[in-house]
This record gives sequence, C-alpha cells and structure tokens, in this order.
Amino acid sequence: MSFSLYDATVPSFLQITGSVAALVTKAEAFAAEKGIDPATLIGAKLADDMLPLGYQVKAVSVHSIKAIEGVRAGVFSPDRSPWPADFAGLAAQLAETHAALEAVNPDEINGFVGNDMAFAMGERRMEFTAENFLMSFSMPNFYFHATTAYDILRAQGMPIGKMDYMGRPRLKG
Repeated sequence: MSFSLYDATVPSFLQITGSVAALVTKAEAFAAEKGIDPATLIGAKLADDMLPLGYQVKAVSVHSIKAIEGVRAGVFSPDRSPWPADFAGLAAQLAETHAALEAVNPDEINGFVGNDMAFAMGERRMEFTAENFLMSFSMPNFYFHATTAYDILRAQGMPIGKMDYMGRPRLKG
C-alpha cells in the first residue's frame, strides 16, 4: 500500500481540528466555572505581539480546509476576516471545518500532486507545487496555530495536558 498526499494531510487535519474543538468546549466550561468573561479568554495572548486565542483557532481552519480550497483554486491568500468573537462561533467554525474535511475525496487530493500552487499576499507571491504548499507551508502553520491555542489556554490556567492537544490518535486496526 502506498502513502498518499491525502494520507499525509487530511487525517492529521481531522485529528487536530477535533482536538482544538474539544479545547474550545473545555475553555467555555473553564470560563464559566472560574467566572472568566469569555471575551477575556478568547482575547488572551502569549505575548503582546502575538494574535489572541480566537485568531489561533480560526487559523486552524484556514490552514486546513481553506488551504485545500486554495490548492483547488491554485492560489492561497491569507484570510483577513475577523475571527469569531464567542465560543459558539469558534465551535461552529471548527465543526464546519471538520465536516468539510470529512467530505474531502482522497482521489481529489492525490490528484493535486505536481499541480502549480501559489501563496499570494499583496505583491508577494511564492510558487509551490500543491504537495509542497500543503506539506511545507500549511501543515507547519496548522500545527503552529493549534499548539499556540493550546499554550494560551494552558497559560490561562486551564487544566489540560498533551492528550488534550493530540486528540484521538489513529491506531492500527
């Protein structure tokens, strides 16, 4: 059995979007339990020059399903729209992302191999093949933002651990 572009991307996108969705659910419960204004938690940052939790969660969607949509179109540009301002909105965005990822056809993703792909931001343009864009640009960004969301929640005192970040591993059989 060969290992494909689909195998290298979509199952990991599904695993981690699922774990980030669970983190958002736990964050909402944590905020309620501790009397924290949800906007405070959603706006929490690790450093002043970093974007907040809400953005990090949105970026998990952007660098998974939106990256696949970019490969379909042959170009990916940063999503500058605002992130959801509440836990319900963050959860809905992740649920929508997860459902869209589940609907991705493996043959379609594998058919992208070798296709031209570009990252475009204003005048800046970076040329890729589809597989190099997904594996060397979107996947690292995807994991960075998922990890940063986890780290923000941890820094806010939420009692979570590595398994909360990892979600459900894909076990044999």
